[in-house]
Amino acid sequence: MSRPVAIVGAGIGGLTAALCLARRGFEVDIIERATALTEVGAGLQLSPNASRILIKLGLLPALEFYWSEPERIGLVDGVSLSPLASVSAGAFARRRWQAPYAVMHRASLQKVLLSAVEAEPRCRLQLGCHIDNPDEQTIIKLMGRRPEVMIGADGIWSRLRNNVPGAGRVRFSGNVAWRMTVARDTAAGLLKPNQVTAFLGARAHLVAYPLREFHGFNLVAIIEGKETDGVWAGKDSDKRRQDYLNAFSGWNAGIRSLLEKAEAPTYWPLCTVDDGAWQDGRKTVLIGDAAHAMTPFAAQGAAMAIEDAFELSDCLATGTDVPKALAAFEAKRRPRIARVRRRAAFNHFAYHVRGPLRLGRDIVLKLKGPDALAADLDWLYGYGAQR
Repeated sequence: MSRPVAIVGAGIGGLTAALCLARRGFEVDIIERATALTEVGAGLQLSPNASRILIKLGLLPALEFYWSEPERIGLVDGVSLSPLASVSAGAFARRRWQAPYAVMHRASLQKVLLSAVEAEPRCRLQLGCHIDNPDEQTIIKLMGRRPEVMIGADGIWSRLRNNVPGAGRVRFSGNVAWRMTVARDTAAGLLKPNQVTAFLGARAHLVAYPLREFHGFNLVAIIEGKETDGVWAGKDSDKRRQDYLNAFSGWNAGIRSLLEKAEAPTYWPLCTVDDGAWQDGRKTVLIGDAAHAMTPFAAQGAAMAIEDAFELSDCLATGTDVPKALAAFEAKRRPRIARVRRRAAFNHFAYHVRGPLRLGRDIVLKLKGPDALAADLDWLYGYGAQR
């Protein structure tokens, strides 16, 4: 018996959902407004809770062609460059959390997912479908069949969210991310090619990690910022570049020089989606940023979309009716998402703290040690390891 599903959005969450559902026998149409899939942004961190799912989908060989597995994750003072704490990754992550901790370019992950979708006979990808109001009748016309489920994987500015009564609203977080890359030679002596490094400072932090595909480093600088009337995704970056340079004015001279030399930094106001309904009680459901976009302070945005995709396919495959399956999905995912949000909020406070509290943070981090810090991450990175 055919079970057709429509997925609106062909980003990381949408493509992962398509693969998860197809492998469980669903017939999937992925509807995407772009005429070609060109992932914006730069690098991403794939923690073990996400890479484990991608490995279950048979994507490990393709992913290993692109990604790097850093040996550790380090926290460093942005002024003195003094190490504050570190957590082992690399082979340690594979042993402890039963899956890799990897870094790669977003475009590479999308390329791997897209290739798998195109090779999957139960998936049909429809590009160039610009739908202002993706209601059921419009989707039926595009698919040529009535979907059993409609999945909104169309990101923070989701159009399908309008079909879910009580869904959360988009809100500016008060922070701005600047994304950029630097060549390995430019960062020599300052950034470690085998480490994810978070440099911490007052009201700002900088994350750096290697990108194997570009023989350089991905940098994400997060600072406090102002709401800008919906300007996002790199628009007007040149006009605002001095804002992020000013935010790091008191930092180590090497870090400031690195930020000045970075190629084509892009400006991304960080928005979230308020807590609200994720499904309509009938056949429409939201996943990833469309449902619960959060700030990147726990580096879990892509991971939560990947987890959502897997868990939704699991609930739909049980054979129960769709409304019950969607309710079960939401009930299972809400506590997990809430906990990750709390972790992101804690990291925001800890990373950007200033004054005397900063000294207390540094002492606590140095006393805690790598083993205790790894144990603090078991609930996050070990998710799904025993299945």
